[in-house]
Amino acid sequence: MRIHFQMIRADEEPVDQKKYFEDSCKPKCVRAWLEYQGCVKRVEADETGHKHCTGQYFDYWHCVDKCVAPKLFEKLK
Repeated sequence: MRIHFQMIRADEEPVDQKKYFEDSCKPKCVRAWLEYQGCVKRVEADETGHKHCTGQYFDYWHCVDKCVAPKLFEKLK
C-alpha cells in the first residue's frame, strides 16, 4: 500500500488533478467531440426546441471520464 502526501503551503491553492487529466484525455475523444459538434450545428436550425444533443454530449464526457478514471485513481492511492 502506497500513500502519497502532497505538501502545499497554507497560502497555495491545491491543484485539481482531474482537470489536468481531462485536458490530456480530450484529444483521445475527438470522434465523440465531432459527433457532438455536428449535432449542435443541426440543432441550431431547430425552431421547435424539441431536438437536443444530450446523448452526444454524454457520450463525449463518458469517453473523457473513461480515460481519466484510471489515471486519477492511481494518484489517489
